[in-house]
Amino acid sequence: MSQYLSQLSGLSTFLITITFGAHVFFFFVLWLWSRRDLRGIASSLDDFTRGLKHRSVLDSTGHLSDQIEAFLADVNETIDSKANPADREILSQRVHILDEKRRYLNSHFFETSYNICRTMIEAYPLAGVLGTILAMGAALQLNTGSETSSAINSIVSHFGDAIWSTFAGLAAAILLMFLNSILETSFLNLVENRQHVRDTVVRAKRELAFANGGSTEQ
Repeated sequence: MSQYLSQLSGLSTFLITITFGAHVFFFFVLWLWSRRDLRGIASSLDDFTRGLKHRSVLDSTGHLSDQIEAFLADVNETIDSKANPADREILSQRVHILDEKRRYLNSHFFETSYNICRTMIEAYPLAGVLGTILAMGAALQLNTGSETSSAINSIVSHFGDAIWSTFAGLAAAILLMFLNSILETSFLNLVENRQHVRDTVVRAKRELAFANGGSTEQ
């Protein structure tokens, strides 16, 4: 038993480091995922609003979230009752574009993945403490029934594993918290943009259907 504890305590720092690398890679995957979905939403709204008389023209190098907000502003302005009837007719004919691209509005899996990735940062300090406890336990197990001086020497020999395990856990948590602070804004923007698009799609369908119904009756 003591031999297994000793091996596990020696591997704790290595395991924390490997897990940290996988965590960073998962954050990178989430970043690519968010960029893909933002581009998909922006592309759909670009197709939806193309040709409108009053359409925002933004620099192509601008942030995708800014482009999406501008497109949504154009849509909301166009479906207003005082807008150009020709523009309203164009949007009415293009509603199917938003329906075909609704897969970009499915956010549950992304939000769940990000919440897991963010929450698990808190586990690293605990993993470091666990590695420290394993190192101390292994030292004490090796010296059960031995003299006090022998037990102390064993604890000192395992002290390196304990310190490095704690250091690895704390360092990983700090670095991941910093990485999360950089990416969190863009991830939350994606969630907000999706919600704004959902609300705008519902309003566009309702307003444009009502307008078409009114024009038909006339």
